[in-house]
Amino acid sequence: MRDHQGKCQILNRNRMDNDNAKSGWTPKVAVFFGFFIMGFVDVVGIATNYVKNDFNLSSTLANTIPMMVFLWFAVFSIPTGILMGQIGKKKTVLLSLVITTIAMIIPFISYTFPMVLSAFALLGISNTILQVSLNPLVAAMFKKEKIASVLTAGQFIKAISSLLGPVIAGVAANCFSDWKVTFVIFSVTSLLSVLLLLFSRTGEQEFENRQSSFKSVLTLLKDKYILYCFLCILFIVGLDVGINTSAPELLIKRMGLELSRAGLGSSIYFAAKTIGAFAGTLLLLKFPPLYFLRYSLIFAIIAFVVLMFVQNLWFSLILIFIIGFTCANVFPIVFSFALQKNRQRSNEISSLMIMGVSGGAVILPVQGLMIDNFGFSASLSVLLFCLIINLLLTNIFKENAQ
Repeated sequence: MRDHQGKCQILNRNRMDNDNAKSGWTPKVAVFFGFFIMGFVDVVGIATNYVKNDFNLSSTLANTIPMMVFLWFAVFSIPTGILMGQIGKKKTVLLSLVITTIAMIIPFISYTFPMVLSAFALLGISNTILQVSLNPLVAAMFKKEKIASVLTAGQFIKAISSLLGPVIAGVAANCFSDWKVTFVIFSVTSLLSVLLLLFSRTGEQEFENRQSSFKSVLTLLKDKYILYCFLCILFIVGLDVGINTSAPELLIKRMGLELSRAGLGSSIYFAAKTIGAFAGTLLLLKFPPLYFLRYSLIFAIIAFVVLMFVQNLWFSLILIFIIGFTCANVFPIVFSFALQKNRQRSNEISSLMIMGVSGGAVILPVQGLMIDNFGFSASLSVLLFCLIINLLLTNIFKENAQ
């Protein structure tokens, strides 16, 4: 009986290999295009600054915008994993892209604060669905030894999209006198992604559409290895979102830049993440991932401590670049560790890891309260705390892995 099952698995695997060979490059382009759409969520950083200025909001109220995005990662991650087990990874990815297309056009049609919150809430829901389903879909199309490199490449594409967001918003503000044109561009791009994936054939190797439940997902946290992965992602995303929002405000408050130019801070950060992700793809072929992860965080902490006291524009931009470069590969490395722990439970592990992305909803309100009560500099200490905790978790994670 076991021999028969083994032969069936080999035949299925060979059949999927043949399907992938026949389908060519189109499915791979389609799924990696999904990483580009995934980067749209990072426009919330510069958008928060524009909306805050347009509606004259306090920092606490303005930071409800990114909170509305990242709150849904805590709410919808596990249901998405369950849904993915029922309808498949590809259909789940398509659903997320359709919702993104709708969400991005709303602020352009009706620009009120409630509608902005609604749009970014939808963006958060769609991005949650996309991140839960896209990572295992891409990983399922490649062999185990390539997963870390492939997911890092996906983050490289996501970083390019994140880099372009503040640039597009600035160009739209200067050329069209309306930064909201950014949403039209994003909506059309999302629609193109839907059409490309819809007509592509994707194959899946070594993964099963295992049925999952809330209980089966949450019980994964009993495994210390998975728990440390989850906490690492929680804090690195909180840091990422915090810097994305704080970088423009840093340049406005300390260097006196206008809002349309202050987006340079976010652009530099995401340019660094783009280069860092590309470099990480190569460096991870030579260095052990845990070693690479630990020293990346050490350099990031040093750069961030210096940034908290710098008043010079160019020095600040260099430090922002260093932080983005060193933190670029934390998420994909930890995510790949989690997926490789148990490939047969990839749907559940993915949904749990993406729930950690809700760290963005946790850190931003804390930063807003710190700004309103103790000043901007105090809010930066929250991000430094995220880095330090992440390093400590990585050390524990390293010991547990050994």
